[in-house]
Amino acid sequence: MTFKSILGLDHLKSHLRNSILNNRVPHAQLFTGATGSGTLPMAIAFARALMIHYSSDARSLSISSMMNQLTHPDLHFVYPINTTSTSPKKPVSEDFIKDWRSFILDNPYQSLYDWYMKIGIEKKQGSINVEEAAHVVKALSLKSFEGGPKVMIVWCADKMNTAAANKLLKLIEEPPTNTYFILITDSPEDILQTIRSRCQRLEFPPLGETDIVNGLLADFDISENDAIKIAQQSDGSFSKAIHLAEHDSDDEQFEQWFIIWVRSAFQAKGNKHVVIDLLDWSDTLASETRETQKRFLNYCIQFFRQALLNNYKAKSLVFLTPYNDKFKFDKFSEFISGANIIDIFQVLEEAIFHIERNGNAKMIFSDLSFQLTRFLHKK
Repeated sequence: MTFKSILGLDHLKSHLRNSILNNRVPHAQLFTGATGSGTLPMAIAFARALMIHYSSDARSLSISSMMNQLTHPDLHFVYPINTTSTSPKKPVSEDFIKDWRSFILDNPYQSLYDWYMKIGIEKKQGSINVEEAAHVVKALSLKSFEGGPKVMIVWCADKMNTAAANKLLKLIEEPPTNTYFILITDSPEDILQTIRSRCQRLEFPPLGETDIVNGLLADFDISENDAIKIAQQSDGSFSKAIHLAEHDSDDEQFEQWFIIWVRSAFQAKGNKHVVIDLLDWSDTLASETRETQKRFLNYCIQFFRQALLNNYKAKSLVFLTPYNDKFKFDKFSEFISGANIIDIFQVLEEAIFHIERNGNAKMIFSDLSFQLTRFLHKK
């Protein structure tokens, strides 16, 4: 992975290159951006450029070769994991390194849920635990293989539990010589504040439609018109664009759940029998994994946003086309306005917050349904 291979983000590439050339690389950086914005490939490209910069010309080809396969001994990774049928009882990232390399080399823009699917823990919650932190301390205490910099990339750093975060905090405060940390997250507020304060933060914006179109045309055998349509639906995420291009997006299933939900919510006012349908719907969502629940709620936020834009005649910004041709999107949009959209967004974001903190999913979705019933009928 090189800077050239990364979609867009020219201003960030320039900043990172200059920090290397001017010998002003901070020992700890925090890359924050939504899934599919390019945080992980940028971190790997930066590690590559840093190692080559501090090597001799004779070694640069060797470094490039190892970095192409993600096998350089001075490049370390940490990522969320959990036990599997073949893993140790207390696994660390190193136990999944072959899967990790395959996962990234296949496509570095993939999501956390894609990673969970890769290693077969999609029905569990991955985490970065204290055993992992101890392994990091040990790995970084070893002498550099090349005599140059060592780079530790922590992907989804918000998944560190408190014990792991406190142990890594000491290392980030006083890192070994020529050692660099890159923490990656889409939820910086979930990282220990004392760690955040010791990192230089780089914000990654959503990718532009042109960049996503160019990426799709390079990776898939599709027409430019199809690439443009996918880019408009991807919400700045190349990860979502890939799923749409491969026709394995969950959006169709999410739409089915959404339509059942809002139809029941509309009918529930003054009809106590429909309340049972809402409770059944809540049971259905509660049986899904927490990652699926969060992705569905983010899908709902996007659907309501598109309905709002459609209601206010901002047609150029509306790209959503329901799979269900019996669902009257224009008619539904009339009920989404400035009078209720803030309340709807708030309860959806609160539901995501509570799910991330292992709240009772059935209670969360039941409460969400009753509140939506009230907001949809708000004048």
